[in-house]
Amino acid sequence: MSAVAVALVLGVFCAVVVLLHWLIGSGLAQIIALDQPNKRSLHKAPVPRVGGLVLVSIGAGVLWVAVPSLWPMAAIAVALMLLSAWDDRHGLPVALRMVAHLVAALLAAWLLLPAAPAWLWFAVMLVLAWAMNLYNFMDGSDGIAGGMAVIGFGALALAAAGVAPDLAVASACIAAAAAGFLVYNFHPARVFLGDAGSIPLGFLGAAMGLAGWVQGSWPAWFPLLVFSPFVVDATVTLALRVARGHRPWQAHREHAYQRMVAGGLGHRSTALIWYVLMGCCALSAVLSLRLETSLQQVVFGSWVVIYFVLLVFVYKRFPRRRV
Repeated sequence: MSAVAVALVLGVFCAVVVLLHWLIGSGLAQIIALDQPNKRSLHKAPVPRVGGLVLVSIGAGVLWVAVPSLWPMAAIAVALMLLSAWDDRHGLPVALRMVAHLVAALLAAWLLLPAAPAWLWFAVMLVLAWAMNLYNFMDGSDGIAGGMAVIGFGALALAAAGVAPDLAVASACIAAAAAGFLVYNFHPARVFLGDAGSIPLGFLGAAMGLAGWVQGSWPAWFPLLVFSPFVVDATVTLALRVARGHRPWQAHREHAYQRMVAGGLGHRSTALIWYVLMGCCALSAVLSLRLETSLQQVVFGSWVVIYFVLLVFVYKRFPRRRV
């Protein structure tokens, strides 16, 4: 990246840190939105839910101005942030949230693939809508969602560098904003993302991953592998719960990371273990871009086996708790 781009990324990081410091120190963070613990929470004291408002406002705002080619995705992310911020504070019916997510996803699918057949729009819409919600499901422990954003979008920036400069800058800006948020979210967390942060982050991860695929910057499997720690845990957990007759949207503490925290590892150790996993996935994905297609398939298949082994171990070591 150019010196201007590097300065922009550093500016995003500093802006998020400074604004969050002011909001927390002034007491405004507690007034805007406060996450009260309940029997399904992993925290014991109220924590402000303003991290997403700051992260997305600054990250997507800079994206909108500095990367013109991606301004529609930034605009959709901001719209999702505003809707989710209302949900954080006042609550919205599940059906209304899902309709809004599907509409946003369908609009993004049409913008990313304007000439595609309707069936492909529908498929991309489902991918984007699931990405929003799985990221929200995985935002339940100090440092987990912020760390995935730093590592995930950082990997997208590395892969796009020299191939798609706009996409590289955009990804780096979101990673920098997430790093600024992580300063206050790593255990013990002083601020949470809230739906206002997790929903737009999930959308941006999938939308920018798809944008890179459409532009030919990387194959379709690349963003999936980069964000696979979240994709695998959220998808497998939801599938198992549905198989047991639970409602998909019902709150719970059955994700692998939740089992690890509640099972004795705590927030800090769990986050550090997940950072290692995230880093290995992201690094292997970036390095695999230089390999032949057959070897890329071997790497992807190897991760399928690794995840199977890891999930079996976690489920046996940290059995689910009824709450």
